[in-house]
Order: sequence, then C-alpha cells, then structure tokens
Amino acid sequence: MKTFASILMMAIAVTFTANAQQNKNQKGLQNRPEFSVEQHTMLALKRMTLNLDLSEKQQNQIKPLLQAQANQRIANMEKMKAARVNKQKPSADELFAMQNQRLDHQIMMKTKMKEVLTKEQFEKFEKLAMVKKMQGKKMMDNRNNSGSNFGNNRGNMQNQQNRK
Repeated sequence: MKTFASILMMAIAVTFTANAQQNKNQKGLQNRPEFSVEQHTMLALKRMTLNLDLSEKQQNQIKPLLQAQANQRIANMEKMKAARVNKQKPSADELFAMQNQRLDHQIMMKTKMKEVLTKEQFEKFEKLAMVKKMQGKKMMDNRNNSGSNFGNNRGNMQNQQNRK
C-alpha cells in the first residue's frame, strides 16, 4: 500500500512539473508584442543601417523590399494557421510549391540586395544572414530537445556512433 501511494505521489508530481513547464513556455510566447508591418519594417531597417552603415539612398531602396517581405510572411502565417485550424496537412505538391516559392523569393531578395549594397556591405550582410540562420537552427534544436529526453538519448547515441 505504501509503495502504491508513493508511486501515485510521484506520478502526480511529474504531471504537475510537466504542466508548469509547458505553461511557462506558452506564457513566454503570449507576452511577445505584436508589431505592425510598418513597425517591423522600421526596426529591421534600423538594425540593417546600424550593422551595414547604410546611406539614406540605400535605406529608401531597401525599405520596400523589407515591407514586401513582412507582408508575405504574415500572409503565409495566416494561411498556415487556417490550415492548422482545419487540421489540413499540405500535400507533397503543395509543399514543393511553397518551398519553391520561398527559394525564388530568397533568390530575388539576394539579387536586389546585391544591387543596392556595396561589395563590402553585401559580404557583411551574407555573414550576418548565416549567423542568424545558425542561431535559428540552434534554437530549433534546443526546442526539439527540451521535451522529454527518454527516447531521445538512444537516438543521439546512435547518431554519434554513425558519425564515427
């Protein structure tokens, strides 16, 4: 009877701990401010100006690009939210089309940025983009690994053995 009671208490404690951590993570996302497209564009432009030492002319050329990018991002997020609400997963063809469109947009942005920026500014822009990409991957890895590690450890050990 004592062992049953102690097991029950452990199960309750684990459940409460897991719920508290999940609620803490959700609260962090909910407290994030919602910026308008103009506000987001202005902040991104100012960050780029500080990092790349943009001239006034370059700022005026880049601002519409950033605004279009923010509008596209919002439209894509709304489309994904609607699909999630309807519990629809995109087909392989739809995924291909979305990825193809995303890559086309990246190529277009890179080409236009190359036209606007000097060679030194563009090299720095590329380095900053790579750093941002790596930080995003690291955050995703941390987010994916922060859950229960009961099943993950075995997979991680197998991956490490395969690398050797």
